[in-house]
Amino acid sequence: MYLGSRTFHYITKQDVCYLAFYEAAFPKKLAFAYLDLHSEFDEQPEKKAPTLSRPYSCIGFDTYIQKTKKLCVGTHALRNLGSINTELHHMQRIIVANIEEVLQSALDSKANNLSNRAKKYLHDAKYLNMHSTYVKLASC
Repeated sequence: MYLGSRTFHYITKQDVCYLAFYEAAFPKKLAFAYLDLHSEFDEQPEKKAPTLSRPYSCIGFDTYIQKTKKLCVGTHALRNLGSINTELHHMQRIIVANIEEVLQSALDSKANNLSNRAKKYLHDAKYLNMHSTYVKLASC
């Protein structure tokens, strides 16, 4: 949502609204990276945000929020996000290459199996033709 020169970004997860208020020039990627802090609250069973009944109970979240804020607001935040994205793309290429290698290996195995069966079929067909010829000659 936009409000003049400011922007609100929010995520609602498990009855909790995570809200961030930014200047309009702030990069959207960083805004949503900051809002990903909801995953921290989902992963830590001792920090169940939906079950909090008093505001001071949220102090336990402050350390993680401040650490995330420093990462997102720092001058190197865009570079950090870019390097993380680069690393993710690199990992994705490695995983795709590994999957292709496994599929190629399975395909090679099936092709070899098919080739061996074709050779056996050819050998058996020649044997049956020769046997059929001998039977015909013997019956004459």
